Amino acid sequence: MPSTSTCLWFDNQALEAATFYVSLFPNSRITDTKYYLEGAPLPAGTVLTVEFELDGTEYLALNGGPVFEFSPAISIIAHCDTQAEVDTLWQKLTAGGQESRCGWLTDKYGLSWQVVPRMLNTILNTADGAASQRAFSALMGMTKLDIASLQRAYDGL
Repeated sequence: MPSTSTCLWFDNQALEAATFYVSLFPNSRITDTKYYLEGAPLPAGTVLTVEFELDGTEYLALNGGPVFEFSPAISIIAHCDTQAEVDTLWQKLTAGGQESRCGWLTDKYGLSWQVVPRMLNTILNTADGAASQRAFSALMGMTKLDIASLQRAYDGL
C-alpha cells in the first residue's frame, strides 16, 4: 500500500531544524541522517537528509542549498489540547521567527506553522451557526489563539 511523507527543503539547516522540531513534540525522534558523497552540489560529508518523526508523522529534511524557500502556502498544523500547549509551542516556534494571524507563524527557518487548539474545528462547525460565526469572528482578530476567548465568543459571553 502506498504511503506519503513530507520533504522540507532547507538551505543547510536540515539537521539543526530537525533537532529543534523533535525537541518540541512528544514521541518524536530523528530516525536517520544521510550525507553528501563526492561530486554532489555540496561538499562530501555535509548532511544531505535527516529523516525524523513528529509524534509518529514522518518528515524528511533536505539540505538542498538556497534554490528554494518556504512559503505560507504550505504549513504544518500543530494540534494542541490545552492553552498551555498553545502558549509553549507558540513561544518556542516564534523565537527568531514571525507571528502572523489566526494561529499562523513562521519559524526561524522560514517554515510556516498553524498552532491550533483541537476544540477550534468543533466550535466552528456546529449546528448553531450564530455561535460558530461569533467564534470565527473572534478567531479572525487573534494572532496566537486563545481557547478561553474562543469559547466565550462561541457561548456569546
